[in-house]
Amino acid sequence: MKKFMLAVGLLSLAGGAFAAGKPCEELKSEIAAKLDAKGVSGYSLEVVDKGAAADAKIVGTCEGGSKEIVYTRD
Repeated sequence: MKKFMLAVGLLSLAGGAFAAGKPCEELKSEIAAKLDAKGVSGYSLEVVDKGAAADAKIVGTCEGGSKEIVYTRD
């Protein structure tokens, strides 16, 4: 029973960590690395509040879905 309670406790802590999402700068750098590896140039990535991406393409969400990373061509 103790092992079961320990497992439940650990899983609840892990669930909270997954719900938090990645930090925006970490995700932004990962996306930039993927774009650079594909040879994409002349672009910019910007972190904005959710829903503030006017005419840009949303390429990721971060900080638990409260922010978005948007892609625009320069």
